[in-house]
Amino acid sequence: MESIESLVSQVKNEILCELSNNGGDAFVSPSAYDTAWLAIIPHQNNHKIPMFSTCLDWILQNQKQGGFWGETNEEGLPTIDALPATLACLIALNTWNAAAAHQHIQSGLRFIESKAEILLKINYQNLPRWFVLTFPAMIEMAEAQGLHLVFPHGLVTLIARIFVTRQRILETEEMVEGEFPPLISYLETLPSTYPQETIKRYLNDDGSLFQSPSATAQAFMSTQNPHSLKYLQSLLHKFPNGGVPAMYPVDEELIKLCVVDHLQGLGLAAHFNQEIERLLTQLYRSQKNKNSINPKSMSMSMPFKLFKDAMAFRLLRMHGHDVNPESLCWFLDEPETMAYMEQNCQQFITAMYSVYRATDLSFPGEHQLEEARIFATKLLQNSKTCRHKDLNLLISKGLQNMIKHELNVPWTARLDRLYHRKWIEEFKSSPLWIGKASFYRLSCLENTKLMQVAVEYFEYMQSIYMRELEELKGWSKKWRLSEMGFGREKTVYTYFAVASCSLFPHDSIMRLIIAKAAIIVTVADDFYDMEGSLPDLEILTRAVQRWDGEGLEGHSKTIFEALDEFVKDMVAKCHPQQGTKVVPKLQHLWRECFMSWMVERRWSLTGYRPAMDEYMQTGMASIAAHTIVLPATHFLNPNPTTFQYQNITKLLMAIARLTNDIQSYQKEVVDGKMNMVVLHWHENPKGSIEDSVAHVREILELKRKEFLQHVFSDEEMMSKSCKQTHLACMKAFQMFFNSANHFDSETALIQDINKSIYLPIHHRTNLNIPSLNNSHKSKVSARIQPFFKPPHTINYIKTFSPKLQLPMRFNLRFIGCPLQ
Repeated sequence: MESIESLVSQVKNEILCELSNNGGDAFVSPSAYDTAWLAIIPHQNNHKIPMFSTCLDWILQNQKQGGFWGETNEEGLPTIDALPATLACLIALNTWNAAAAHQHIQSGLRFIESKAEILLKINYQNLPRWFVLTFPAMIEMAEAQGLHLVFPHGLVTLIARIFVTRQRILETEEMVEGEFPPLISYLETLPSTYPQETIKRYLNDDGSLFQSPSATAQAFMSTQNPHSLKYLQSLLHKFPNGGVPAMYPVDEELIKLCVVDHLQGLGLAAHFNQEIERLLTQLYRSQKNKNSINPKSMSMSMPFKLFKDAMAFRLLRMHGHDVNPESLCWFLDEPETMAYMEQNCQQFITAMYSVYRATDLSFPGEHQLEEARIFATKLLQNSKTCRHKDLNLLISKGLQNMIKHELNVPWTARLDRLYHRKWIEEFKSSPLWIGKASFYRLSCLENTKLMQVAVEYFEYMQSIYMRELEELKGWSKKWRLSEMGFGREKTVYTYFAVASCSLFPHDSIMRLIIAKAAIIVTVADDFYDMEGSLPDLEILTRAVQRWDGEGLEGHSKTIFEALDEFVKDMVAKCHPQQGTKVVPKLQHLWRECFMSWMVERRWSLTGYRPAMDEYMQTGMASIAAHTIVLPATHFLNPNPTTFQYQNITKLLMAIARLTNDIQSYQKEVVDGKMNMVVLHWHENPKGSIEDSVAHVREILELKRKEFLQHVFSDEEMMSKSCKQTHLACMKAFQMFFNSANHFDSETALIQDINKSIYLPIHHRTNLNIPSLNNSHKSKVSARIQPFFKPPHTINYIKTFSPKLQLPMRFNLRFIGCPLQ
């Protein structure tokens, strides 16, 4: 643990202190493409030298092994972005003919010659617009400078097609309106025929052209506008090492939000509570005085704005701040914006992912959030099924996997431990989205120490969980609860659900209290459902009511003795000074629970059909959620009102009951038990059973929203820790009964249990993992990725647009056709 604490301290100094003191500039990764464009600008007083020599130095110092500049994927291999980025850097080096640049240029040319074909053919089906604009322009500039580009003969048709597509874009698109980003933001790639006044008209107040360093560099060279020069100079002041980002100025609030989100995703929020609260409080205050976006840069900023607004809403609401859904649902009032996003859904994947996550925290009556969730879900699913679009060009594979996971598993059914593990595994490389010609990355999200502490902490807690689970198994065996011979033995399941909640990770006593209560509930519930005779159950029920086990025998005696010892032990460990006050309240919870089981057993034996209200009153008690959660909340925050049924507890009880009923109604019909779905069906005989399931789901969804409102607002007079305990209990019930009755399955959760408790993150090879009952070992095998299949042969293009302007050398050597 000392190693973890030391790493946490280092991360605080390297990331959070830097973020607080100097903003987020230091965390934005440089763009080789944009840096090259600043390196091309000649000095105003001497055109034989560069204005920004530090940019040229950065290029010389940052050529990657293999001879390229630009992005790499999760495996460290170049992406398609490397082609225009490398060409831009070669052009910058060749412009100044520096002696030190010769080897760099030759290495870059060899990269283009050897890797262009595979990079283009992997993505040939539909190259993104940014690439179609930048790549041909870089080819033309390189050829004009005398850089001898040699492309394999197999690329003749494909590169010609890219030139044709670019020409079509130039002929059909407006300079500002329409596509995102607007065409004028690619000024450096456009023909040099645009009047200076046209360019000046679209400059931002800070002198930039749509906050793009590369476009602004070209704008300055074309217009010599002093405001553009000042913008470029401010870039180098902020980034004195010479590497400039793909977009500037940097949105510091967005970076802070991303850091908070990443810390939570990694499962490290508990180590940075004060820092997170401070950052979010600052953000909440600034939201009230938020400035409107400059209309000139709106089309460039729209996905960024939507991504940020949604993330801010989610994180602020999650931390108890009062936020309005309109802060992220503004796009619902703009039909043209929505239509554009639908037509270009791949460009908005990251923003829609952020919107989708924000709508997890919807409260009752927030219909805008419901609409936003439907829209976001539609776009995310569309982007997944559009095979002609290569998502790898737009978002990382890890983010694609997270989107798929979150669409399949609702937030309310996700256990923290499993989510943190997936976040760690998927976000080893975390570009936010593609910019003009490179990914927009935050280096603080890829900090090696941060990832190291996340992995070490996860595995450190696994060692604790394994020890506690063995202790729990020993306790269950000692009181013969795991050897009853009937019903469900769920010692591991119950502990897994408790341990997989990141709430209060060091409270071993609390985890074991909740797990033991859940084990007793499961055994006793099964005894009432399937094993005990009516006389035996009546005797046990009366014994619990008077809290005296005299005269009990067999299973009844075992259950009562385990329960009595559990209550005494809990009070001795947690409330030794309040024993006389706490014991009666704990006993009352269990009396109510046992009585509800007795009532349900009588209903089953006599065939009595209660009204739905009567059923819910008993069923909310028999699900025993309150019996599990209220003692834990009293342990966290002892006060006289802990054992009172506040609204949040009543909602938890109702949610647990309805969630169980939706997945268990078929089995319970066979067993002769009552169920909300079946009762509604009997009261509405003209409808189908599916209609009744849908009706119960509607009730459940409303109660879930009400519950979240109590958890994340100040309406409930309950401490934050107690609310979070209720939330953890609710998510455990949702997990067990989300898509099926996993609690009753012997195998459904084995893989998740292994991931949460046994399987270290850093292993990628076959491992033997302890199984649930130690009678066998499950094997986790490494995934083998299929080889990429080569594309179909591309037909040659024999005709070109008459307006297509290719360099003469390019026409002669590359296209291979004679001049006319």
